[in-house]
Amino acid sequence: MDFRDREDAGRRLAEQLTRFRDEAPVILALPRGGVVLGAIVADRLDAPLDLVITRKIGHPQAPEYAIAAIGEHGGLIGNEAELAAVDNAWLAARIDDERREAARRRDVYLGGRAPYPVRGKTAILVDDGVATGLTLRAAIRDVRERRPHRIVVAVPVIPREVATVVQQEVEDLVALEVSAAYRGAVGMYYEEFAPVEDDEVVRLIHAHAQVRERAQASV
Repeated sequence: MDFRDREDAGRRLAEQLTRFRDEAPVILALPRGGVVLGAIVADRLDAPLDLVITRKIGHPQAPEYAIAAIGEHGGLIGNEAELAAVDNAWLAARIDDERREAARRRDVYLGGRAPYPVRGKTAILVDDGVATGLTLRAAIRDVRERRPHRIVVAVPVIPREVATVVQQEVEDLVALEVSAAYRGAVGMYYEEFAPVEDDEVVRLIHAHAQVRERAQASV
């Protein structure tokens, strides 16, 4: 399955998520690309939009190659063999650095606003696609620490082997394409897949908040 752009994928994903509307879910998007889809889903489900910010940890000799990922609150998740092979002090420093960066991004995107409460609620995690699954699984672990009633992962595309792992970690997985022959990168499933910049993330979050405020004021 191919998507024209993130907006197209978000609309298609929202269609599959309408069954959760009556549960008053919280939408948690993974920035940056996931926020485009998350805003569409949140609008369709009349739900609050928040972020779950994860950070990759690259190999010390090849920073672009991720060996692990970590969330704002949850523990580290990654390739155990590769993590065991790196220096513990280096790893601890990287974890601290990436947690600080996650906090900085929350401040940039949300003005330091605390995470939206999800305890006892349905939390829907939205991203624009999955490759290795490290950042998604870090997000799941992070959100699980906050005691939601259940976690739903919603993505346009995910490799089949990663989907098998994710299904064991959440209550529901909604994926438009579970790929048995993954194309090697999320962008290969999109006709247009330009980077999403910080100012676009901020614009989408603020626009959604204003729509909800107007809707609630009219009730």
